[in-house]
Amino acid sequence: MTQLQSAINNIVTEEMKIIAQKEGMETAELRARVAEGTVVIPANKNHKKVIPTGIGKGLTVKVNANIGTSPIKSDIKGEIKKLKVALKAGADALMDLSIGGDIDKIRQQILKHCPVPLGTVPLYQTLVEAGEPAKLNIDIFLEIFRRQANQGVDFVTIHAGLTKDTLPLIEKRVMQCVSRGGSLLIAWMRHHKKNSFLYEYYDEILDIAQKYDVTLSLGDGLRPGCIADATDEAQIAELKKLGQLAKRAREKGVQVMIEGPGHIPLNDIERNVELEKRYCENAPFYVLGPLPTDIATGYDHIAGAIGGALAGWKGADFLCYLTPMEHIGLPDLKDVREGVVVTKIAAHIADIARGNQQALNRNLSMAKAREKVDWQGMSKYVLDKERFQKLRNIECKKNPFLVNAGYCSMCGPFCVFKVLT
Repeated sequence: MTQLQSAINNIVTEEMKIIAQKEGMETAELRARVAEGTVVIPANKNHKKVIPTGIGKGLTVKVNANIGTSPIKSDIKGEIKKLKVALKAGADALMDLSIGGDIDKIRQQILKHCPVPLGTVPLYQTLVEAGEPAKLNIDIFLEIFRRQANQGVDFVTIHAGLTKDTLPLIEKRVMQCVSRGGSLLIAWMRHHKKNSFLYEYYDEILDIAQKYDVTLSLGDGLRPGCIADATDEAQIAELKKLGQLAKRAREKGVQVMIEGPGHIPLNDIERNVELEKRYCENAPFYVLGPLPTDIATGYDHIAGAIGGALAGWKGADFLCYLTPMEHIGLPDLKDVREGVVVTKIAAHIADIARGNQQALNRNLSMAKAREKVDWQGMSKYVLDKERFQKLRNIECKKNPFLVNAGYCSMCGPFCVFKVLT
């Protein structure tokens, strides 16, 4: 049985026990949320050493980091290094988006080193093996999905909500489609003048997902790629279709979450979360950013963290990181680390706003350490311990007397905590 089927049958799995303890939640409550589909536990039966992670209602906001090769650069060792950097920085999940090199071997190695849930987009490898969008077909897709599921992939993006009837809605957009998977399906539908094979053969996809307990992440192929296209008719039409597909997935015992935008102005983020929860029966919401501006190139990770904090506060459950290289190129190790850290900050800010007791307790502990000017204590609670210690070491190297002084170089002996002692 899948996690969803177990929960519906009132069975508490080991994964549920671990997550409930980690999240500070009653096991029965977590089981009930898995049963109703408001929490998912991406844990493929073949990913034996995966750390159980819950995503959804009442849990801490989780962060995903994307890695993977491109046709321009394919280096397995480099991707493993990115994986380790992302994990060290605090990523709760990873996605392998490889489209270059030996994709099966790359994924196998990533799974070998990946203790957290791993996601993929099977359509990408389908394109690589088919050779061009027009040659995509359901047979290749299902074979690749089975292969990936058998290897142990925990969640997959499926763009099944992008259908032929929505194509006229993108004609008036500034940017018709910015989703790689979405663009492939649009090109295929225009060429063959048929409906999407992912939609037409959705039941076959569900059969594979159910067999291995692969969580579906229903993709937003029509997510807005710029502020001008935000929350338009095309986006909402696809979202409504995703809600229908999510219901069908649950009926087959398949866990499901919904992917969301994208470029959305700050004042429209709350409405986007509300629409997803309404049309998709409160399924966990997995958002890219969101990006509240189009002109932060080079700093999109920061802009995305601003949007992500607000989205998380209002109910988004899973934040996909952005890096400084978003809209420019493939991120390096430094970019990956920065992307994870700033997105973890956004997730934590959202947790505070949602009243998560663990987040509030951590901030209180930090405040008490600061009040005592306890540098060692602060290092226990700060989010980026590595950077904190690095900056502290630099400061002490420049001013050795600060090591035992009980204050920093900003106020010196006039530190407020010293003045008020």
